[in-house]
Amino acid sequence: MTEAATAGRRSRITPERQAELYDAVLDLLREVGYDALTMDAVATRTRSSKATLYRQWGGKAELVVRAIRHGKPDHAAAVDTGSLRGDLHALVQLEDDCTIEQNSALMRGVAMAMHSNPDLREAFRAQLVEPEIGAFHQVVRRAVERGEIRADCPALEFMVHMLVGGFATRALLDDQPPTRAFLTSYIDAVVLPALGAA
Repeated sequence: MTEAATAGRRSRITPERQAELYDAVLDLLREVGYDALTMDAVATRTRSSKATLYRQWGGKAELVVRAIRHGKPDHAAAVDTGSLRGDLHALVQLEDDCTIEQNSALMRGVAMAMHSNPDLREAFRAQLVEPEIGAFHQVVRRAVERGEIRADCPALEFMVHMLVGGFATRALLDDQPPTRAFLTSYIDAVVLPALGAA
């Protein structure tokens, strides 16, 4: 679904009401998980009609992914500190530890649901994965242009995988949520050396 089509459908809901709906969706997602979350439950929680929710978002997958996207900082593309290390550290600093922990829990739940929900997987990729990857590619492109890393560095292809891996496995292996301090240390100890950056 295009941004224009979605924006057209959402035009009757004020930004304040939209934020309220998204907050309610995220609360429900944390409480019951994706599979048990229903449009009926969202309608009841937000005192909306189910018809309005479907008209504005088309279905549960789009609504959930838009809610997650709404809660994420939207200025990653503007990060430009003049160095790769500075840019990666600045991206980590866009969210505080509490928000990182909440998002980590949400992402784990949604990731499990994506295996059996192709519509969720498609919306997640279009609304969250591709914009995030685009921001990282911009950071890498500037680093290559500055001569910080080689354009033919074999680790470049796996940079996003490295970053996602550090984020996702923190809770799995250490039974702790990722934090700014952990992610910053991980960038310095793993990501930058793999890229051959100082």
